Amino acid sequence: MTASAPGKDKLLFTPGPLTTSYTVKQAMLRDLGSRDTEFIDLVRDIRARLLEVAGVSPGRFHAVIMQGSGTFALESVVSSTVPRDGGILVLVNGAYGRRIADIARVLAIPCRCLEYPETRCPDPGDVARVLEADPGITHVAVIHCETTTGIVNPIEAIGRVVAERGRTFFVDAMSSFGGIPIDLEACRIDYLVTSANKCLEGVPGFGIVLARRSSLAETRGLARSLSLDLWAQAERLEADGQFRFTPPTHALVAFRRALVELECEGGVPARAARYRRNHELLLEGMTALGFEPYLAPEHRGYIITSFKYPDHPGFSFETFSERLRRRGHVIYPGKVSRAACFRIGHIGHVFSHDVMSLLAAIGEVLEGLGISAYRDRAVRQRTATRPEVS
Repeated sequence: MTASAPGKDKLLFTPGPLTTSYTVKQAMLRDLGSRDTEFIDLVRDIRARLLEVAGVSPGRFHAVIMQGSGTFALESVVSSTVPRDGGILVLVNGAYGRRIADIARVLAIPCRCLEYPETRCPDPGDVARVLEADPGITHVAVIHCETTTGIVNPIEAIGRVVAERGRTFFVDAMSSFGGIPIDLEACRIDYLVTSANKCLEGVPGFGIVLARRSSLAETRGLARSLSLDLWAQAERLEADGQFRFTPPTHALVAFRRALVELECEGGVPARAARYRRNHELLLEGMTALGFEPYLAPEHRGYIITSFKYPDHPGFSFETFSERLRRRGHVIYPGKVSRAACFRIGHIGHVFSHDVMSLLAAIGEVLEGLGISAYRDRAVRQRTATRPEVS
């Protein structure tokens, strides 16, 4: 296991950017030219490792790196792959599904949304009915882990419906790839987008598109953007290993180190086990402190968890989060549209002892806010209503 960073960096219990290892940060202390053969070899190695993490063949998929944030990579897929006479169906149960729809609308791409409450997963049967009724839809997009709440959507069932009806399937796996096992072939995924600075534990600077070669080959000339042209980016990387425009060299050097550390940890299964343990410890500790998770158990993922605000006049999220920040722990406000809640992530270079440190800090802050009496009462009420086990 790699060493934690020295100094006073705060622990980031957020959807990203995330806490990274000292060795990942240290890897950035190099200057490489973007046309240097060492850098080109490094990029080639990164692309090969990404396909290995995904468990797919280089003969069937491209690993395309796109400069910018993960949203740039999302926009690259939407703007580069939908034909002029096509349209996109977006499955929405949170803020990030709405973001894909917003991208399509700005690009003047016909867009239809299937919207669900933020506490409910999309229904593959609904998808089937819409696709059968609307032949103008060529693409279907869904978020895998919708970090508005932490809900994990059923991409394999949805992908099967999409493929059986001859449409292209696009998955935003920004917050899940590298932390939740994903079988791209079983899920019938044509385009999967993720980011360097989520479960892969790199630093911000670029997004990643895993593109099915047969699907991408049909998109030449469709791009609505010069810099975000996915087919052109893939073609250049395949031809000579270089980017069309200046790449984030330091972030890529760090990312290669992050991929090596993922391999040393035991790959996606081992990292998923660590994240799941973080989640279980957090959930147990937060429940003991009187907090209630926003999602029902069957919908909770282990990437990030949303908790309802305590029903107590002394609670202010701004004060709560600021006092945690002073104690070296960063959490995020909620993005849920109809509920007062906040989010705590379990991913990044954080471990069980870091989660216990966060829980201790939360207990201290609750004491300081005078909410401990509420906490104790809430726990007693929850225990009293728990069914007995015979």
